[in-house]
Amino acid sequence: MNRREFVGHTGSLLAMGTTGFSRSLTDMMTDQKPLAKIRIRNVNSNFEREPLNPYRFKGSAITDSWQAISLLESDSGIRKIGLGTQGVLWSDSSVFAAHSESAGNALMYAMTERALQLIKGTSFTTPVDLLDTVLPEVLAYGKQITRNPDLRKTFALNALVSVDNAAWLLYAQENKMARFDDMIPAAYRPGLSHRHTKVASIPSFSVGTTAERIKTAADEGYFIMKLKTGSAGTQSEMIEKDIAFLTAVHKAIGHYETPYTKTGKIPYYFDANGRYEKKETLLRFLDHAKKIGAFDQIAVIEEPFEENNDVFVGDLGVRVAADESAHTVEDAARRIEQGYSAIAVKAIAKTLSMTMKITQLAYEKKIPCFCADLTVNPILVDWNKSVAARLPPFPGMTVGLQETNGHQYYKNWNTMMGYHPKAAASWTQTQKGVYLTDASFYAQSAGIFDPSAHYEAVFADK
Repeated sequence: MNRREFVGHTGSLLAMGTTGFSRSLTDMMTDQKPLAKIRIRNVNSNFEREPLNPYRFKGSAITDSWQAISLLESDSGIRKIGLGTQGVLWSDSSVFAAHSESAGNALMYAMTERALQLIKGTSFTTPVDLLDTVLPEVLAYGKQITRNPDLRKTFALNALVSVDNAAWLLYAQENKMARFDDMIPAAYRPGLSHRHTKVASIPSFSVGTTAERIKTAADEGYFIMKLKTGSAGTQSEMIEKDIAFLTAVHKAIGHYETPYTKTGKIPYYFDANGRYEKKETLLRFLDHAKKIGAFDQIAVIEEPFEENNDVFVGDLGVRVAADESAHTVEDAARRIEQGYSAIAVKAIAKTLSMTMKITQLAYEKKIPCFCADLTVNPILVDWNKSVAARLPPFPGMTVGLQETNGHQYYKNWNTMMGYHPKAAASWTQTQKGVYLTDASFYAQSAGIFDPSAHYEAVFADK
């Protein structure tokens, strides 16, 4: 069977392997009416570069963000545009280090274009099928053009976001689905069945941010903030800087109160982006937290170790979350076995299709999830919010959780907000640290089904 024959061949493919969290595509479509088989007759792509205020993490910084734009057109004449924000440093820092910032982005964009060429002329039934089919080939192509045999799967998934989003929009219209909830396949609905009326808006502060700046954010109403640790330098230099940072933050905001946690205290969310090489180093950080009375306010520590570090983290006394190391649902399962007790999911960085698989696994394993950002554009913020608002409550919290930092780093954020078809909607604006995900948010599916005049114009003459 060649590639064109098995794209969309739903009767024989498995959504996942043979473990307890496997889902056959037949099971996935249980309780749904028969789905249309969608043939892609035309594809197109483009990108826009958006300048950033330097965002420092993983010992480096990004200053330019490429917005990938993918178009899919079916035999029925329906055209849908999907967006993706490229995160080269986040998804594979080795690619970022080996190339100029623009070259790294160009390599990822080439993988997006490769995916589009692979699916042109083929058929699919669900976007999950489509992703399962193209991901291996796109990853293999990425390894070839980056000359990196160890290219991370997340890099390929990031390249596929705009394609996957376009496929979901096409799938929804072809099957006459008018709401986000209708679009979720039956097998993945349990993990995305909650309805938060508020979702925390979590800003992110890069390494080197002053405690005074973080205090200002707390004064503005933000009650949970992503605090980047893993300072530049040797491991000994890093831990000393991180400890000093923790001390300064706790002194500045440790006494603040919030109605959105069960303790009434501000929670700390630290993200080391894999900078810690040994468990003992992280224990020094945690011991210092205990010493200054900050330990009980640590809600989560995200990705303290590199993904090839198999150290068990379930005995640290704090919730440790997997992020970029949970590339796929199999990787997430492995992290859970290593004691990771939360997963930062990113529909806007690893595709909605893969995110649905991960959130369902987490639901079955009783592992809480929250949504992390990739410094995405305003429309993608609402794709992510559509997931965050439906995740089960995070322990100790009374609202959904979503990191969103684009307003902090994009130089043209206000202009980009104008591209959002529902820019004036109440749910698009942070209000005292939260988004109000009211009935209109769900009824209008966060505006993700509405076309954006700006991005439609990119392909107006195509």
